[in-house]
Order: sequence, then C-alpha cells, then structure tokens
Amino acid sequence: MSTTEIIKSAREKMTKAIGAVSHEFSTVRTGRATGAIFEKITVDYYGTQTPLLQIAGVKTPEPQLLVIEPYDKSALKAIEHAIQASDLGLNPGNDGIVIRVPFPPLNEERRRELVKLCKTYTEEGRNAIRNIRRDAKKHLELSEKEHEISQDDLKRAEEEVQKLTDSHIHDLDELLKHKETEIMEV
Repeated sequence: MSTTEIIKSAREKMTKAIGAVSHEFSTVRTGRATGAIFEKITVDYYGTQTPLLQIAGVKTPEPQLLVIEPYDKSALKAIEHAIQASDLGLNPGNDGIVIRVPFPPLNEERRRELVKLCKTYTEEGRNAIRNIRRDAKKHLELSEKEHEISQDDLKRAEEEVQKLTDSHIHDLDELLKHKETEIMEV
C-alpha cells in the first residue's frame, strides 16, 4: 500500500471518528427541545423493541416542547412508558392523540453533568483518532520494512499522519468547546 493510500485511509477514518462524536453530542440535552434526543429510545411495539423515531413523528412547536405523534395510536402508552423509563429525566403527557414532552430548564448541576458527559465522548474520539494514527504508522513501517517505500518517505508520511492527528484532535476540541457553550447557556 502506498503512503498516499495509507494517509487517505487515516484521514477518512479520523473524519468518521469526529462524525461519531458529533452524533453523540446531538443526543445530549441542552435545554432546547430536539427530536434527536429520542434516537436511542426503543419502544416495546407489539413485542418488538422498535426505535421511537420509526413509529412516531416528532415535532417542535416551541423551543421547550416536543410533540410526539405516533403513526399507530395504540402505541401511545408504550411510547410514554419508554420515555419515562429512559434516563432523560423527562415527564411526557399523553392526551390520547399525541404525547407532549415539556423540556424543563436545566439546573446548574445537571448542566455540569452534561458537560462532563460531552468531555467523555470527546476523549473517546481522541482515543479513536490516536488508534487510527497508530495503525497508519504500523502500515507505514511495514511498507518500509518490505522495501515498498524509503526511510525518507516513511518519515515524511509519519509527519503527515501526525499533522492529520493534531488537526482532527483540534477539531474535536472545537466541537467540545461549542457544545459546552451551548449547554451552559441559560
């Protein structure tokens, strides 16, 4: 494998790692109502664990309120129970047609817990990026050992991989800073 292929592969994987962290951030509650918070919730729908977003539409009529409209009205109770059983700390209200989920304002302690959770996601992303760097360096060293590339090419490619790593970790830190600001905003 050539150095450009190894570097390109590492770049793609690092970008995917940032995307994964960004996706995790979207499920963290910030005080504003967003349907992405329900992505991980599954509902017992006719004996099968089904993602909530597959059996209901979610609307945001107000910044602090979500309205869940099930496609099948018989799933109302199951959806309500799944939301209550989740660790989101939300209290849904069922009126027989739709479920209204008010988002109470976050207190300072809960905001700090959410920031800590985001920092954990960021650290997992950093570890993933470092592992990608390690794998890329291993591939480069193997290519050099098999005389596919020279030692000079190896050094240049390792420096390029390190620059990629630094750049992607910086991007992760920026994402965290933005999310932290969003969470702490009152």
